[in-house]
Amino acid sequence: MTEDGVPGIGAAVHDSGSGRVGLVTGRSNPYVLLRPLGGGRAWEADPAHLRLLSRAEFLSAQLAEVNARSRHPHPF
Repeated sequence: MTEDGVPGIGAAVHDSGSGRVGLVTGRSNPYVLLRPLGGGRAWEADPAHLRLLSRAEFLSAQLAEVNARSRHPHPF
């Protein structure tokens, strides 16, 4: 967490505004920039809607992302 209570870059958070989990990649005042754990389109979130993930929640979210990719692999 930064001094103003906003999660720092690289923190894994839950955005209750969107219901999504992401990694903090930066700030664009007044918003925090997040990206999905498995990559993809970033989004802006209100810092008031962010909650740090516990280690167990982070691991669970990572596993869900890996499972989703295994069910829908890219056609490359």
